[in-house]
Amino acid sequence: MKRDWRGIYDSLVVGRSGIVGKGLFSTTRIPARAKIGEFEGEVIGLRESRRRAMGRKIVAIVELDKHALDATRSKRGFRFINHSCDANTFIRCTPTRAEFYARRAIAKGEELTTDYGRSHHEGTLPCRCGAAKCRGFI
Repeated sequence: MKRDWRGIYDSLVVGRSGIVGKGLFSTTRIPARAKIGEFEGEVIGLRESRRRAMGRKIVAIVELDKHALDATRSKRGFRFINHSCDANTFIRCTPTRAEFYARRAIAKGEELTTDYGRSHHEGTLPCRCGAAKCRGFI
């Protein structure tokens, strides 16, 4: 039986992270490969997204093909997902959406993490994920 991803998304809560600041946690078990939800935010242009990201330590912006989603003002959701070099989720971007999926089964209470990949930090921000094969920088 396929589980509705909205139920999974609605079960996510923000809490104190063991990585840095606040993090996103599951209050239910999430099966491997399940869709967890979609990144939500203000739709802005790519040039504006880069202007907003400049000089910020924390950036909650996902760039897509022709626009970006800025979740800076969001009180919940994927804006709180922290980076890990050994992430338990991955992002699938389409021209209009950024969707999060479970890389593996995620236990109830576990912090959700994703690999940010390329970011505005350009490999200069020290990584604090603590993974065995941490790359050292984001």
